[in-house]
Amino acid sequence: MKNIQNIFLLVPILLVLFGCGSMKAQKKESKPMPNKNLTAADILGNSKYLALSYGGFRQTSRDIEPTIPELKEDMKILSAMGVKVLRTYNVHLKEAANLLEVIRQLKKEDENFEMYVMLGAWIDCQNAWTNLAPNHDVESEANAVEIDRAVELANQYPEIVKIIAVGNEAMVKWATSYFVQPSVILKWVNHLQELKKSGKLPSDLWITSSDNFASWGGGESQYHVPDLEKLIKAVDYISMHTYPMHDTHYNPAFWGVLEKESHLSDIEKINAAMLRAKEYAISQYEGVSKYMKSLGVNKPIHIGETGWASVSNEHYGNEGSKATDEYKEALFYNHMREWTNKVGMSCFFFEAFDEQWKDAKNPSGSENHFGLFTLNGQAKFALWNLVDQGIFKGLTRNGNKITKTYNGNKEDLMKDVLVPKAMH
Repeated sequence: MKNIQNIFLLVPILLVLFGCGSMKAQKKESKPMPNKNLTAADILGNSKYLALSYGGFRQTSRDIEPTIPELKEDMKILSAMGVKVLRTYNVHLKEAANLLEVIRQLKKEDENFEMYVMLGAWIDCQNAWTNLAPNHDVESEANAVEIDRAVELANQYPEIVKIIAVGNEAMVKWATSYFVQPSVILKWVNHLQELKKSGKLPSDLWITSSDNFASWGGGESQYHVPDLEKLIKAVDYISMHTYPMHDTHYNPAFWGVLEKESHLSDIEKINAAMLRAKEYAISQYEGVSKYMKSLGVNKPIHIGETGWASVSNEHYGNEGSKATDEYKEALFYNHMREWTNKVGMSCFFFEAFDEQWKDAKNPSGSENHFGLFTLNGQAKFALWNLVDQGIFKGLTRNGNKITKTYNGNKEDLMKDVLVPKAMH
């Protein structure tokens, strides 16, 4: 891509230090937060509380869990960049409990350290992840244990755990290995809400489920079932996922170079496609909002997960939709932060660090490369300016200082940026 490095300044990179907040949230910030135990209602949609999805696993298998020192160094890195709310995914492994303990230790060590958690409780159907056929109409017996553990941790760390999310993409039908019917999620959300009413959970703890936009009624009508209606009324807010990157392959109507854009420079073509990716995400949010309001409900919606991989050797890379590279990841990150900041939503961008266990047999698979940092702590392009500001000075990951990918050479980075194909 000729002279591409000279056109960077056309795109404002890095609004990282801005969280997600609307005019309403900004009014909330017009005076300092009172010295009190903050709740999810105080944090979500507040631009001072930058949200991020987090997994600390560094090896090719989750059998090797992150150590306490490793979790501690990650928390220091994320805190330095302004992150104050983390999303986790399950409690049956030690990682979540250890993370909560690390946050408590850091709060004791430094009164200015602040970090809160959206605690995920994983939900499966019967026979999920086994050699047997998944039974999507019956839930796994492990779910009850998972929920009980989440309750235990929420009560043990009430100053940190502000939200419990029941399931992760547990209702979307393309999750063929494990999805459950909405009745299962509803059952556990109601259970947790009852525990709040009876004083067995903090009354200001928020309960949700984190799922694909379609699962929340924003897509096909097959999801519009009575149990989903009840679920929307039962949760404290909707946590929805949107992934335009995946849909550059699966639903690419918005992706590519339009005929009217054929005269543009390569970088302008890319910028236009990424702007449409943002608009695509917004349309999915609007679909969920419209369905929710059609039920007579008006609750907060926050982005529980969205992201853009920087590497792919599958559907999204050079042989596919040409979507994945660090430049596009940075554009999408900034687009999503800008939008959610305007409308007063939290955005749990996926994810903090690359994790290689997700697709261990394929090192260049996209699932391994959604991090804003590489496995060894290099800041990807979206965070280069934070390295320049020196905010990571003295911090390390895996023994490495926090440096820039590509040795900070923009020209080298841009050589890996792919122009989408022309749309037909």
